[in-house]
Amino acid sequence: MRYRRLGNSGLRVSAVSLGGWINFGEDKLGRESADKIITNAYEKGINFFDLADIYGRGAAERQMGAVLQQFPRHTLVVSTKAYWPMSDDINDRGLSRKHLMESIDKSLERLEMDYVDIYFCHRPDPDTAMRETVMAMHSIIEQGKALYWGTSEWSAAQIIEAYELCDKYGWHLPQVEQPQYSMLVRDYVEQEILPATEPRSMGLVVWSPLAQGMLTGKYDAGVPDDSRFARETWVKDRYLSEDTAEKVRQLKPIADELGLTRAQLALAWVLRQSGVSSVITGATRPEQVLDNVPAAEVDLSAEVIARIEEVLA
Repeated sequence: MRYRRLGNSGLRVSAVSLGGWINFGEDKLGRESADKIITNAYEKGINFFDLADIYGRGAAERQMGAVLQQFPRHTLVVSTKAYWPMSDDINDRGLSRKHLMESIDKSLERLEMDYVDIYFCHRPDPDTAMRETVMAMHSIIEQGKALYWGTSEWSAAQIIEAYELCDKYGWHLPQVEQPQYSMLVRDYVEQEILPATEPRSMGLVVWSPLAQGMLTGKYDAGVPDDSRFARETWVKDRYLSEDTAEKVRQLKPIADELGLTRAQLALAWVLRQSGVSSVITGATRPEQVLDNVPAAEVDLSAEVIARIEEVLA
């Protein structure tokens, strides 16, 4: 496993990380399966585990937190997030000081931890002044409940505003943005987000680097009955078309020549960006972790990247 700095901080995160979105929670994944997946990830060098309060409405935090208790805390980098409504209460949502200060305590209780390494603002909040939000994040770090903070799916302009406010008043700077980024979803990150984050030494930890499984080749010949695309039509509608399927098929010879799976090729392609600190992967089976981890060690040549670009064009 390779480790990369999180932005301008001294924190190192595994280039491949494990996320709790979609798959974790007792109603989705049994304790035994969760234990095997997380243990496999840890034993293969993954130290970064990404969560959010909204994942299973707290269930993912509880499940992953319970398994992570078996490992020394100093060997883990754990993140969680706040923004989405967690109840019908009018204040149990958004990025107000009230919601952020209450949400971090609830997340820590579910995780059974004294602090998280990274606390994310899960989306921008148009109803709360930026100054209030960044001051609250500064307070959370000052209280030792989080060590670093970041943003997720914020626009370049919002990231810059938050950064400049913190820089002006000496508050803790945001160190990381978490956007969606993959071979199939790339333009906004490359054209807008990286030009905002890289000059400010912020890292990216990206979600859905495999485009919800589309880039693995699982859908080369259609949609298997037991697949996620079969269960959730919105995912299929978003990613699956004959054009994208053909592109993924054309990536197979490139991956084969390199001795890689297409999943490993897709992850290595994202990691080619120096501004990316980690790719957040999901798993429903331990072997998926074993397949993803080798991507951290892959260096794609300029020639290979050019061939990939021809396919993706």
